[in-house]
Amino acid sequence: MSGQPLCRLDDLDDPGSAGFVLRRGGQQVPLLVVRVGGRVNGYVNSCPHIGAPLDWTSGQFLSRDKSHILCAVHGALFRLHDGLCVGGPCAGKALIGYPLVLKDGVVLAAE
Repeated sequence: MSGQPLCRLDDLDDPGSAGFVLRRGGQQVPLLVVRVGGRVNGYVNSCPHIGAPLDWTSGQFLSRDKSHILCAVHGALFRLHDGLCVGGPCAGKALIGYPLVLKDGVVLAAE
C-alpha cells in the first residue's frame, strides 16, 4: 500500500500527536495523528460539535495527561484509539477517521 509520508514514528512522542495538512483532489484535509506505542491513528482535525480545529496550539491535540484527544474550543474528550467522544458537548459522536499506514518506521497517509 502506498501513501503520502507524514513523519517517522520516532518523531512522535509516545503517547503523542502531530498535525498535518494533506492535499486531496484540490482540497486541503487537516489531519491529526496520534501515537500510542507502535500504533498510529489518523483523524480529520475537526470537532464533530461545530467543526472547529481540535488543537489548542499547532500540533498539540492531547489532554494534559495524554490519555485523550482534547478539543481546545469546548473541552470535549475523545478516545485515542477510535476517536469516540466520551465527554463534552458531542458525547457519543466520533472524529472522522483517516487511514494511515506504518511502513518501515514511516507514517503514511493512505491513498
